[in-house]
Amino acid sequence: MRKVFSIVFLLSFFYSYSQDFIEKAQVNGSFQLDGQYYHADNAIGINDSTIDGRKLGLNGFGNISYTLGKFSAGVRYEAFLTPIAGFDPLQQGNGVPYMWASYQSDFIGVTVGNFYEQFGNGLILRTYEEWTLGYDNSLNGMKLVIRPATGITVKAVYGSQRYYWQKFENGNRGIVRGLDAEIDLNSTIKGWESAPIRVIFGASGVSKYQKDSDPLFNLPENVSAFAGRMNLSAGKFNFATEYANKINDPSAINNFIYKEGQAVLSSLSFSQPGLGVVLQLKRVDNMSFKSDRGVDGNALDINFLPPINRTHSYSLAARYPYATQPNGEMGMQFQLNYKIPKGSKLGGKYGTGVAVNFSQVNDIVRNPINDTTPVNSQGTLGYESDFFKVSDHIFFRDLNIEINKKFSRKWKAVVQYMNLYYDIATIEGHAGEEPVKANIGLVDVTYNISNRNSLRLELQGLFTEQDDGDWAAAMLEYTIAPTWFFTIADQYNYGHPDKSQQNHYYAFSLGYVKQASRIALTYGRQSEGVICIGGVCRQVPASSGLTISLSTSF
Repeated sequence: MRKVFSIVFLLSFFYSYSQDFIEKAQVNGSFQLDGQYYHADNAIGINDSTIDGRKLGLNGFGNISYTLGKFSAGVRYEAFLTPIAGFDPLQQGNGVPYMWASYQSDFIGVTVGNFYEQFGNGLILRTYEEWTLGYDNSLNGMKLVIRPATGITVKAVYGSQRYYWQKFENGNRGIVRGLDAEIDLNSTIKGWESAPIRVIFGASGVSKYQKDSDPLFNLPENVSAFAGRMNLSAGKFNFATEYANKINDPSAINNFIYKEGQAVLSSLSFSQPGLGVVLQLKRVDNMSFKSDRGVDGNALDINFLPPINRTHSYSLAARYPYATQPNGEMGMQFQLNYKIPKGSKLGGKYGTGVAVNFSQVNDIVRNPINDTTPVNSQGTLGYESDFFKVSDHIFFRDLNIEINKKFSRKWKAVVQYMNLYYDIATIEGHAGEEPVKANIGLVDVTYNISNRNSLRLELQGLFTEQDDGDWAAAMLEYTIAPTWFFTIADQYNYGHPDKSQQNHYYAFSLGYVKQASRIALTYGRQSEGVICIGGVCRQVPASSGLTISLSTSF
């Protein structure tokens, strides 16, 4: 009788409010499908028509969200049947890995299910999703946000991280708990609203619990990390810094040492019309933080260590991207953006944009803890490291200059030069290979034939005596705005030390855009390499065949 009463009550409730649920609600969604069809290509060493036994790779997702007033909910369906080459085989499968419901008001916000969150710069907590990399470390649990007063925000999170399609069970990975508080003094203190200096402070604490079942080491089951941050703005200047500390956390990443971890990220910037200057400094020491100490790949990262080098979009300039080294690095970046004024000799009618960027990342200095224990020995404190000393070992260096010039309403061009140093042995794990020292140049010219039609030409060159040697690249793109684009491209590895490997990697593409929908087809070859976004990377194998990408949103 009680079940019947409950059913009748629920039906009555939904009937009474059905019009509101439909008429006053907002439903949004997005869908994407990426597929690759492979075939043999003996010229580039692909003798089989499959890659790892797969003739077809297919990745797809669908997002649906529902909003009614202060309530919202959503689901995401994913399918990797089978994953595109270069994605982790553990991603194979399909289902609904992401489901959430949320209530938000001015005072409180509550989310249950799956969610993403970041504390500060992410040095001790950042969960996010990057479809291009196949990366998703979302939390499944509960998030609470409270705003007790103007300018004050307090966050609390609790849950387990996504690990591909593996269900969470007690002991197979850790539980993450976190607390963050931030205060904007100018909004909180009466009379400070219009003060010339703006001040924001924040503090975070994150704890991971994972059961110790290791037969060799006595491992900490509760690992805590703490961080403090500050942001100061005064006129045209801004200074931001964050420091993080993590207690001993032996793992597969750091060779199971018991040293504490540290990270600091600072940024000083100046901005005014026509001029922007940024200086960033970063130090990382033993700061890998995962919810499973035994995982050493791109999964289950609790924190995020932001790279501070420029992210390049052109193919050859992006051929050697930098991957953050969580076991230790010291880096700096300087960025200068200047707009030469209109009407001057160099600026011309439309002005000229000049961007200069320099970044360098070195290893940290590691000293033995005593005379008998080698550095980084398992089960020890690992090493000692002076916070202010920089190692002579360079991981990465990038000096690039870019000039952006509009000559007329029809013509504009981008010219870029890049000088690169890339420790391929450390960054990509190519033991014994000498660092890549390269010079890269490119020209990107656009001609606007009419208001709807344009033609763009890219010419690139990469010159190095290391790795695969010299490359040349060209791309011609014709666009009929706002619907069609057609592209012909080729990358030629003419300087490969093995003449049989001096191959052309050609590609023919066409795409169609209609409102929020986009479809693109590409046929051709893809060279082996690494793709990185935000310091997180995945290996991309050489392939040949047809690629399709379809996306839409509403």
